[in-house]
Amino acid sequence: MPTTEPPAPGAALDTRDPFFDNAKFLLIVLVALGHSWEQIVRGTHVLQAVHTVVYAFHMPAFILLCGYFSQRFTARPDQVRRLIESVLIPYLLFETAYSATNSAVRGEPFVLTPTEPTYLCWFLIALFLWRLSTPVWRAIRHPVAVAVLISLAAGLTTMGYDLALPRVLMFLPWFVLGLNLRPDHFDLLRTGLVRRCAVVALACAGVGAYLLVPGPDDHWLSMDVGYAELGVSWPRYLALRIGVFALSAVLVAAFLACVPRRRTVFTALGAATMYPFLLHGLLIRAGEAAGLYPRLKDLGAAGQVLLSLGVVVTVFLLSTSPVRKLFRPLVEPRLPQVSVPVDARSR
Repeated sequence: MPTTEPPAPGAALDTRDPFFDNAKFLLIVLVALGHSWEQIVRGTHVLQAVHTVVYAFHMPAFILLCGYFSQRFTARPDQVRRLIESVLIPYLLFETAYSATNSAVRGEPFVLTPTEPTYLCWFLIALFLWRLSTPVWRAIRHPVAVAVLISLAAGLTTMGYDLALPRVLMFLPWFVLGLNLRPDHFDLLRTGLVRRCAVVALACAGVGAYLLVPGPDDHWLSMDVGYAELGVSWPRYLALRIGVFALSAVLVAAFLACVPRRRTVFTALGAATMYPFLLHGLLIRAGEAAGLYPRLKDLGAAGQVLLSLGVVVTVFLLSTSPVRKLFRPLVEPRLPQVSVPVDARSR
């Protein structure tokens, strides 16, 4: 997850809350698992069900936390510069890297099209636009309801994928919801009863997904196309999208209720999720080039377990200090001093 800012005054703690670092690390593990499972999920059953459940909540939860940690963003010049450094420049660098990797591994023409994000880079440009829009959501009443209406309306259009606009608009309510949450909202998830209900909700979602295999269409959860591409009427689309919102909300709450509140062996790694987020896709493409995934798929359940364990270990390693030190110039670049106004350099 890209570098975030603390919540608004009155909402932040003096020290880092282990809960949020735990949640961020677990979510980046799920992101990496989801991308890896995509290589072998076709033709499976249990894995496809698990994949569907994960995709129903992991990006909404990820985006909600990004919104929560954007509450102090007011578009001050120093904040905009930091946003450019932490999100926009890495986007341009890794958009180039992923375009080159796709060309090398898949034989695609190497063409730089920064306005059309490649692979997981869509999230960076989306975060850039969401955070820039933060002052807008502070200026209107009922921002979450307005964001939901925008999200639903976006699905009724036939817009292209420039700047990942379908995803920017369709996932927008989760960012705006995060902007409007407070610590006491998360405290509601702390009780033992809620945690037990959360486990039941996740289990029921798993059973439901298992029964629906090979459906639903992945595009319902990836939010990258509208109703015409999904082949449904607009009234049916709106009804199903509202249902997806409700289901995702329940699963996001269930996931967060299950996140440990105390410090764990991975808590410290939750502060550096930008590194595994940006780097894991390159390793997935390397595995593709090596012909790894057909061999794992031939192993059946054993191959699925091996791949999943390998991904978890990889995310751990990509979050460690040596990796961060090596890739910091790419993942956490700094603007050249010549581009920073003189009166801001000493701040």
